[in-house]
Amino acid sequence: MSRKRLVLLAMAVMLTVVVAYQTVASAQRAASFVAQADAPAVAAGVDVLAGIAQIPVRIRGFDYRRAAFGDAWTDDNPAPGGHNGCDTRNDILDRDLVDKTYVAISRCPNAVATGTLHDPYTSETINLVRGNQTGAAVQIDHLVPLAYAWDMGARGWTDEMRLRFANDPANLLAVDGDVNQDKGDGEPAVWMPPNRAFWCQYAVQFVAVLRGYELPVDAPSVPVLRDAVETCPTA
Repeated sequence: MSRKRLVLLAMAVMLTVVVAYQTVASAQRAASFVAQADAPAVAAGVDVLAGIAQIPVRIRGFDYRRAAFGDAWTDDNPAPGGHNGCDTRNDILDRDLVDKTYVAISRCPNAVATGTLHDPYTSETINLVRGNQTGAAVQIDHLVPLAYAWDMGARGWTDEMRLRFANDPANLLAVDGDVNQDKGDGEPAVWMPPNRAFWCQYAVQFVAVLRGYELPVDAPSVPVLRDAVETCPTA
């Protein structure tokens, strides 16, 4: 083999190694940010809303009560992660934050004391330090809001089902507190995350929760959700 071909072969091997290293490093960085946008792939032509009932419009019930969904963030719940010794809020903080330190508190022996949130709703980075303003800086959002679920049919559920829904990790995200306050109990027709890169995941997860709990969707939210799913990569 000529010297020139040997040099070219060596350069090709080096390039392959560099690309492989960058790919692995990128995957590792992405995996470390649990709450970052990680758009799921959707097969071409698939309607993610297929089989989900639609109602013409959301009719707000003035009888909604947060207490109907049980004590906020209680560990005594039938959802995944319930009865593990930590309340639901601390479970989600532990799942969604990175670079964490811990402290023992009455509701959780391994509560997050400090950590970093890569907020999916804004793409901003928030440094959390436990204290009086912890709840305001980083809040736990119900993707499908409790009041929306109530209006869509949860008022007819058992107490146990509502308690599970309120604490189901599949419907929870640690997010920027101010943006969560802006969302309120808004459905997709009136609110979507400011970070458009997260729209795919938000819509797919929102629909998955509706499907899992056999909840309908309001008609004005349907085109918003479908447009958001259009931003997903194709499987």
